[in-house]
Amino acid sequence: MTIGEAAAELGVEAHVLRHWEDVGALTVRRDGNGYRIYDEGALEQARTVLKLRRVGLSLPEATAAMAPKKSAAQAVVRAKIAALQNEVAFRQQAITFLQHTVECRHRYLDDCPDCATFVRGA
Repeated sequence: MTIGEAAAELGVEAHVLRHWEDVGALTVRRDGNGYRIYDEGALEQARTVLKLRRVGLSLPEATAAMAPKKSAAQAVVRAKIAALQNEVAFRQQAITFLQHTVECRHRYLDDCPDCATFVRGA
């Protein structure tokens, strides 16, 4: 499969696949003329990069998460899980605060002791 065909199948632009190859996230065979050949292995590798990017890993993190050494890959994934859990906790606190402001009986948030508690805890 050519780079254009692979890009179309994966739903990305060809330059994205070239970039992934340049940074080491993707390994692609070349034919005798130097053209990239996307076999099933390269496509599967690209699908993995896509999935890792879609769940929030940066390209360097995705590349590291695909490292041959499992312990190195797991360390990257564990760090991303912790970061996502922190983000979820922060978002939940934001939702709690905003829900309170919608239901708050005080006209101004500065007048509300509960709002002040949220602000101090931020």
